[in-house]
Amino acid sequence: MLTQEIEFTPGVSESSILSRVRSFAQGNSLYRQHGYVLDGDDRFFERIALDSAYVAAMISFIEDEFGVHVSDCEIRDDNLGSLRAVARFVASKQPYAVG
Repeated sequence: MLTQEIEFTPGVSESSILSRVRSFAQGNSLYRQHGYVLDGDDRFFERIALDSAYVAAMISFIEDEFGVHVSDCEIRDDNLGSLRAVARFVASKQPYAVG
């Protein structure tokens, strides 16, 4: 009998995702310009008026950085509204993500 060994590679941890998303958000000119320091649970859309260009940039960052696809129906506040929400969302889209 022939067996095939499959090695599963865990995804990126939620805390690592959070750190990388925070770096992206703080490097964005809107936050830098206003001097905001974002906490993990700060709501993006309550702290500063964001436009569709920023949302598109965040989605592009998520897809490029973590290799996950963000569908149109997933573009909502509970997935993209805070640093922690983005980290949870990305971790949930990765098979075998680690805590």
